[in-house]
Amino acid sequence: MRWREAKKRVSKEAMPSSPIAPIGKRLKAFIVDSFMLLMPILYVVFYLIFGSRQGFSEHMAQGWLLVLIPYFIITTLFFLRTGQTPGYKAYDIVLLDTKTEQKASFITLCIRFGLWLVACATIFPLFVPLFRKDRLSIHDILSHSAPFTK
Repeated sequence: MRWREAKKRVSKEAMPSSPIAPIGKRLKAFIVDSFMLLMPILYVVFYLIFGSRQGFSEHMAQGWLLVLIPYFIITTLFFLRTGQTPGYKAYDIVLLDTKTEQKASFITLCIRFGLWLVACATIFPLFVPLFRKDRLSIHDILSHSAPFTK
């Protein structure tokens, strides 16, 4: 077998069967998820638990825990069940494990969510996909998961 043929075969086998979702679709899916999943949780925490935004600001650490824990549970359940949140479903994106190309495991999803929180808190890692050829985010790379198009 010639070197070029071997090189072509390896590169074809290494490529995933479906392409990674474009950044624009992932951003739109995030916005949909924010309004469908995160906003109702924020409303309940702000107005039903703390009584007002001022009450939330006085107990900010508790408030963010009361927001992020249900958001983690809901998104993890969506990803475990179908590999899609409502936003991912609207834009035909599915979250898969990059090694097996199957739905991501619970541990992978926990790692991914934790890394996503760190990325959001530090801002800089959110720009990493703009500089990578494969357009993967830091939390996708380190958790070995990626949003693929259907």
